[in-house]
Amino acid sequence: MSIAENIQKIRGRMEAAAVKAGRDPKEILLVGASKMNDAAACREAVAAGIDALGENRVQEMTAKLAENAYEGAPLHFIGHLQRNKVRQVVGKVDLIHSASSMELLEEIDRRAAMLGLVQEVLLEVNIGGEESKSGFSPDKLYAAADRARKFEHVSVRGLMTIPPVEQAPHGNLPFFTQVSKFYVDIGRNLYDNNFIYLSMGMSDDFEDAIAAGATMVRVGSAIFGQRHYQ
Repeated sequence: MSIAENIQKIRGRMEAAAVKAGRDPKEILLVGASKMNDAAACREAVAAGIDALGENRVQEMTAKLAENAYEGAPLHFIGHLQRNKVRQVVGKVDLIHSASSMELLEEIDRRAAMLGLVQEVLLEVNIGGEESKSGFSPDKLYAAADRARKFEHVSVRGLMTIPPVEQAPHGNLPFFTQVSKFYVDIGRNLYDNNFIYLSMGMSDDFEDAIAAGATMVRVGSAIFGQRHYQ
């Protein structure tokens, strides 16, 4: 199937999951995770009406920016972001999904101030407490969200999470539900209900994420095909 056909199929599944959960399908955005796909594939996704494209790797994103790969759709950075690469991302993307530490937020704020702009970000939640993943632990998330409000050049727009690899069907639903509760509570109590993005769910579990309240799902292989790692 073509990328356009895959997007249409994913949208159908998204709509069905939203309706089943009693939600409006229009409130859920589809982000095409375009890692390891070339500029032509990105352009095809844009032409098919993808809501946004998301890149995991700074070097790959930079190369494709030079090819105007994302023209016509918002660009998000969805991968792990190192502090020494912040300057290559801030001001180049509409949204950073992976603000995973106060030190990283400080660097994003510093770089955005230099450019005279406000960078929108999501706070990454390490909901499974995995050492291999970055993000704020659940017990430190509320305090981090409170501190993040004080940055003048960073605007926190919501939360993002990548749960552990599920061991059984619907195994990530409890993680999604927990992060959704954080999203609602922090948005209501700290951000005057101005949280608008809850980014969770990928190719294998986005329907459960939608059931739990995701407003943004990141789908890669189900749109672009399986990645072939060297």
